Amino acid sequence: MYALIDVNSFYASCETLWRPDLLNKPVVVLSNNDGCIISRSAEAKKLGVTMGAPYFQQKALMERAGVVVFSSNYALYGDMSQRVMTTLEAICPRVDIYSIDEAFADVSGIGELETFGRYIRDRVYQCTRLTVGVGIAPTKTLAKLANHAAKTWTKTGGVVDLSNPLRQRKLMALLPVSKVWGVGRRLSARLNAMGIENALQLAQSDIGFIRKNFSVVLERTVRELRGESCLAFEEVPATKQEIISSRSFGQKVSDYQQVREGICTWAARAAEKLRAERQYCRYVSAFLKTSPHDDHEPYYSNRAGIALSTPTHDTRDIIAAAIRCLESIWREGLHYQKAGVMLGDFFSQGVAQLTLFDAYAPKANSEALMNVMDPLNKQGKNRLWFAGQGVRQEWGMKREYLSPAWTTRLSDVPVCR
Repeated sequence: MYALIDVNSFYASCETLWRPDLLNKPVVVLSNNDGCIISRSAEAKKLGVTMGAPYFQQKALMERAGVVVFSSNYALYGDMSQRVMTTLEAICPRVDIYSIDEAFADVSGIGELETFGRYIRDRVYQCTRLTVGVGIAPTKTLAKLANHAAKTWTKTGGVVDLSNPLRQRKLMALLPVSKVWGVGRRLSARLNAMGIENALQLAQSDIGFIRKNFSVVLERTVRELRGESCLAFEEVPATKQEIISSRSFGQKVSDYQQVREGICTWAARAAEKLRAERQYCRYVSAFLKTSPHDDHEPYYSNRAGIALSTPTHDTRDIIAAAIRCLESIWREGLHYQKAGVMLGDFFSQGVAQLTLFDAYAPKANSEALMNVMDPLNKQGKNRLWFAGQGVRQEWGMKREYLSPAWTTRLSDVPVCR
């Protein structure tokens, strides 16, 4: 039996949590470089603010309605997410973290499931002041539907238990097929054209027909809707096959030094992620892109990669390789919108047989240096950084509406008077 716990309007809720004056007011959070709307409070939804819409398209509407706008504050969201997950792990036997604001909990063997769901909801609110919806069901897909109902219909009190097959059928009959986990817009349109319009009709579809006309993934979804658990519970996240660190520049950049600083920064971040996975890599690549919507210069996008002699997770090696890639794809006179670094070909240890022609031998004391850097940088962003990353970083992400680092910077901690 699964319980899906999902924080309501997570990013917007994190912002209003530290601003009591915004209670019951419309709030939205924007994506990188203040581009699109990625989170809305309930009040903003009622005003017709569109999820995923570019900010400039909705700006006039929001200004007229008095909507409060925030840039993405990832340090705050990451910290609050950790608090939520720590709370769940303290009260649930097993927890499978699905995303920054969602987690599945194994609630098998627990008697009063709805009562336990309300306990989860109350405990998370007590510890974090964030409100969650709890959906309980025998499969992950049904738990997703239950969670949607818990967050949509206020009469549920934020908790829906679908352990009863009759309740499963009643809910599925009410929800369009597009609300089923994994059924996107295009797939939903195809199913609608075949007369499958709600989740119950999908659950009652012939398995052979689904397998023949769609895929084994949708077949698995149908089985899950029927109460057959097909998605395993994973307490430990699967090892990544590649790591990508990239970001759009705050403004278009044509200066090589600024782009180089960006590549160094993203290479350093990718190396940190690699070490967190306890992996080593033998492949490093970097890419550059101009804007595809710019009518004043031709679109340019290119990528270059380097295979390393030995697996490494040393930031210095990864930065050096990324810069070599950048040098091979750089074109003067263009205005670049985005760049990034990708790591691949992972190993569980940094050992390989060198040949007489290998130019890059492993650095001495690499492990010791990385083991000093990572704990220091966890205490505060960029306590230690490499000179190639720059100091001012004028190319950095545009965040005009950034809130304070309420939980991660001492100077920003709220003061009670």
